[in-house]
Amino acid sequence: MCLAAETPDLAPMLKAVEARYNHAQTLQVVFHEAYTAPGQPRRTEGGTLQLRKPGRMRWNYTSPEGKLFVSDGRYLWLYTPTNHQVEKMKIRESDDMRAPLAFLLGKLHFDKEFRNVHGASVAGGTRITADPKTDSLPYTKVEFVVGPDSQIRRVQVTGYDQSVLEFDFDQEKINPPLEARLFQFRMPPGAALVETAQ
Repeated sequence: MCLAAETPDLAPMLKAVEARYNHAQTLQVVFHEAYTAPGQPRRTEGGTLQLRKPGRMRWNYTSPEGKLFVSDGRYLWLYTPTNHQVEKMKIRESDDMRAPLAFLLGKLHFDKEFRNVHGASVAGGTRITADPKTDSLPYTKVEFVVGPDSQIRRVQVTGYDQSVLEFDFDQEKINPPLEARLFQFRMPPGAALVETAQ
């Protein structure tokens, strides 16, 4: 059932979420991440996510300690300390499912980004389920849980291979001072660089 038609307060709620994040220049949250691939055990990680317009992200992992994922607006960099390796890829070539979170500090417009938007009441807020409008993205469905304060508390992304990436957010700070250098990746000494084909 599409609540956009039957529940008159869904549209204003979506607009309030858009206003909260579209007006923010920077954002910082503590995240807990869980990834489940078909036939594989569930993998959990966590840390702090920092975002800065336009299109910059920094994921500092505390579990596993030392893992780092950075977007400088043009490239994505992923450092994995277990193999001391850095992966570098152009953003448009990335099939990483963290990408949906970039719109938290991009241009969040539910009408433009998604179709089949549904809403349902859940503990602590409203669950919004939506499909991407384009088939060129690496995911088929996105779910958000939005609190009464218009804060996005949870995001779940389902991939074409039925893998599921879940994020729970806590301790959100809107417009904290985040220096530009945080989003400039620096190679760890001795790390191997792997670049995707350009």
